[in-house]
Amino acid sequence: MLLRSGQPLAARHQRKYEWPATPVLPKSIVSRRLLRLEQELGAELLARTTRGAVLTEAGVSFRDQAADICARIDAVREELSPNGHIRGLMRIAGPASVGTLFAPALADFARRHPALQVHTRFSDQYVDLAAEGFDCAIRVGYMPDSSLIARKIGSLPMQLYASPGYIKENGAPQYPADILKHSAITAGTNSWVFSDGDQNFTVHPQGRFKADNAYVLAEAAASDLGVVAMGEMIAGPYVETGRLVPIMTRFRMPDVGIFVVRPPSQHIPRKVRLLIDLLVEKFAAVSTSS
Repeated sequence: MLLRSGQPLAARHQRKYEWPATPVLPKSIVSRRLLRLEQELGAELLARTTRGAVLTEAGVSFRDQAADICARIDAVREELSPNGHIRGLMRIAGPASVGTLFAPALADFARRHPALQVHTRFSDQYVDLAAEGFDCAIRVGYMPDSSLIARKIGSLPMQLYASPGYIKENGAPQYPADILKHSAITAGTNSWVFSDGDQNFTVHPQGRFKADNAYVLAEAAASDLGVVAMGEMIAGPYVETGRLVPIMTRFRMPDVGIFVVRPPSQHIPRKVRLLIDLLVEKFAAVSTSS
């Protein structure tokens, strides 16, 4: 059967069909099986063009219902496996910026479930979970794909930082409006939001250094390039060694949410549920200790 062959029918969060980066079966075999399935159903699942293919309305309906059936089968298989052990393959994606925060938890998860293969990919490039065959992903902050099912596992407190060298040369901002007089190191964000009691302030920082990786941002700030807004957990080691210092501590920044997201399905796979429970437990412990 096509959907049980390990080959996703199409990208689950879009209509566009995308071939997986590491296909389990040759493309020609899957194409023939898809054509035979369309003939059996008497409906076209993909609208093919010279530039690719997109899911039809029937294709969207079939994909969603078939994915739910597959999830139910997986759940039954896991429940009936000897001693309730989870087995098979689990693929997890996450941003490189916070990968080290979750490395101990993921290693512990693999240790607790010796029959399960755990494959992870940490990259700051967006990963299409369904099209690339991932069971779930750890994501930080805003999630543009609203069709994914998200479970919040914690928050990352944010703070403004600068290096002692930068402060010696340029001073430190005392109020949000002062940030406009300083060079900012950003991850591409257009605004920083601060609060003081019931007052909120929004500023649009300006600077010449941008990066999509939190540790690159931290190194840039530690090298006297400007002020940076970043998570306290990531900045912690830099603060401990004196390379960065918190500034404008009177003003609070909104926490950034950390989520585990998965493709849509009515039934959450047991392996994903167990991973979420462990990450919630581990992240709560890290947050408390910090």
